[in-house]
Formats: sequence, structure tokens, C-alpha cells
Amino acid sequence: MRRKICVYTSTRADYGLQKSLLSEIRRRTELQLQLIVSGTHLCPEFGTTVDEILADGFKPDESVEMLLSADTPSSICKSMGMAMIGYGDALTRLRPDLVVLLGDRFETLCMASACQVHNIPVAHIHGGESTQGAMDDAFRHAITKLSHLHFASCPPYRNRIIQLGEAPETVFNVGALGVENLHRTPLMSRESLADALDFNLDLPFLLVTFHPVTLETGTARVQFQAVLDALDATVSMNMIFTKANSDTDGRVINNMIDAYTAAHTKTSLAVSSMGVLRYLSAMKYAEAVLGNSSSGIIEAPSLNTPTINIGDRQKGRIQAASIINAAPEKKAICRAIKKALSQDFRQTFQTHINPYDKEGTCSAIADIIAGADLSGIQRKIFHDLPLS
Repeated sequence: MRRKICVYTSTRADYGLQKSLLSEIRRRTELQLQLIVSGTHLCPEFGTTVDEILADGFKPDESVEMLLSADTPSSICKSMGMAMIGYGDALTRLRPDLVVLLGDRFETLCMASACQVHNIPVAHIHGGESTQGAMDDAFRHAITKLSHLHFASCPPYRNRIIQLGEAPETVFNVGALGVENLHRTPLMSRESLADALDFNLDLPFLLVTFHPVTLETGTARVQFQAVLDALDATVSMNMIFTKANSDTDGRVINNMIDAYTAAHTKTSLAVSSMGVLRYLSAMKYAEAVLGNSSSGIIEAPSLNTPTINIGDRQKGRIQAASIINAAPEKKAICRAIKKALSQDFRQTFQTHINPYDKEGTCSAIADIIAGADLSGIQRKIFHDLPLS
């Protein structure tokens, strides 16, 4: 009997990473792909990115609406309650043998919790990582404890998952899906990208993505204003802004992006969701990636594109030599931009190694979820490390 593998996606980011894995699961005769789509995919405000999933040839088996149209802590708690109700119903109907989750968002924690109640094993991708400026850090580790198979993106993260009490034989170092996507995806030409975005890319440009630092209260407006002030002070080039996600104060940043691009129509562009191909292509041609997105840490180094990582949102992640860290202050961001655009700095990382790059990520994950013994896997025993 074919093993039913249910993949869950709630944002443009996790779908972009999982797209190749979906194809790998679907092509295997011993596996039956199921797909649950939720979160921002179903919201017009965030680009209704379920349309991208459908355009890629994947039909959701369940679409679960759960996000309220607000970004306060109270509204997110209410959204989590709605998610638990919807996910419970979806799992009852689909009855998968295994659910695949990626990352660290609150929606994903809700799905992991629903799977625990349904006694359905979970395979978790990108566990063991650390983002000390985001509450997602705690969500990620909680998802790890609710999961049964673990796919880490590099050896130190595998060690951390084991440190959390997971049995070593269930924890695998497979590399990062996003980096493998870069190697697999024929990227667009600069001219084709300009046509697709309807934006002039003849001039150099920056790719800007900034999310709220959710463990800090009320800092989104001040920090992103520092970003905009630094861009105005130092950069004579175009800018492509990708909008923030549905976290607390995400709308604050998005409103500021809209106001800025409305005042700079010839030199800036705001996009709710670029899709995988356009985003990776833009990353390839950008002079630098600027903001606090994980893509600047994980994917950008494999394109030799410098990253200006601002603030503490990604603090704790393992980094390549092409990444410059800057405090969320105008002067610090200005210095980082100047460094990123200098030829001297670019020469320092032309032969660097991306720590997240490992060959065969998709096939390794698919092999493991196809062959793992799932009988009794929910009866986990806490793996104690030797006392030092």
C-alpha cells in the first residue's frame, strides 16, 4: 500500500522551499502526495499565493482558512485557535501516514499540535536552528519535540536537535532545500525578470526584505525607518521590496513600503509575493540582499550575492563569509551597504563555502520518509546526553 505523505504549507516562503520536494514525492510510486494549504496562501492581502501552487500543477487536498485580518498578538492567538479547528478536521478527512512540516511559524506549530492529537507522525525540516530575535525560535524547538523524523540543514543543527532529546537515528543532516532549488532551477535572464516585474532593471538594484523582530515590542516602525533612511542616504540605485509576512506588526512595515514606493515610483517596486523563480532570479542579479530574511543567510551565499543582515531576527544562524551584520540603525546600515558594494569585500568570498549546501537534499528526504519504520514511532523516548 502506498504511504500517504501530507505536506503542509502556509506561506510563500515554505512553499518555495518545498516545491521540489513536492515533485519528488509525487513522482515516487511508493508514495501518495497529499497537500494542505493554509495561512497567507489564501489571503488576497498577501498575494493569494495559492494561485502559484495551482499554476505549478499542485492541487490542494485541503485549504484551511485561519488568518484574521489583523496582526496584533490577540488576533494571532485567535488565528491559532481557528487553525487548530481547521487542521483537526482536515487530518480527520485525509488520514495521512506522515505529515511533513518546514520551519518555525505559529501556523506550523498548530499543525504539529493537531498531528500529535491525531497520533500522526511528523517529519520536520529545518529544526535545530536559532533565530534569537524571533518568537519563532521557541516555536521551532516546540515543533521539534512534536516531531518524529528530523531533517537538519547542517551538522551543528543536527547536534542541537539531539541535544533537545531526539534519538540520533531519527535526525538526518540533509542540507537546505532552498540551496538545492538554486542548483535545480534555471533562473530568468535579467531582461526577462524586468519584463515579468514590469520594472526597469538596467540600473543596479537592491533586494529588500524586512520582517518584524517579534521578540521586540513596537520596534518594527523605528527599525524599518532606519532602513529607509539609510537607503536614501547611501544608495543611488533601484530597490525591489518584498513585503513582510503575517507576524505581529507586519502590516506596519507593509504600509511603510507602500508609502515609500509611492513616493519613489521610478526607482522602487513593492511586491507582495514574487514567487520562487522571480525571487531567486532577483537575488542573483541584485547588488546585495538587504533586510532580515533567512533567504539572505541560506540561499544568497550560493549565488555569491552579498547579504546585509539587519538586527537580531536571524541572530544565531550559522553564516557564510558573504554576510555582513548591522545594527538596525541608520549609520550602521549605511556602513554595511558601503562595504557590501565594495569590490574589496566581494573578493573575500568568491571561493567561500555555503554551510547549507549539500547535494541530494530532496532525494534524501524522500528516501527516508518512504523507508522509515513508522510503527510505534510516536512512542518517543527522550535521548539523554552523557553528563559532563
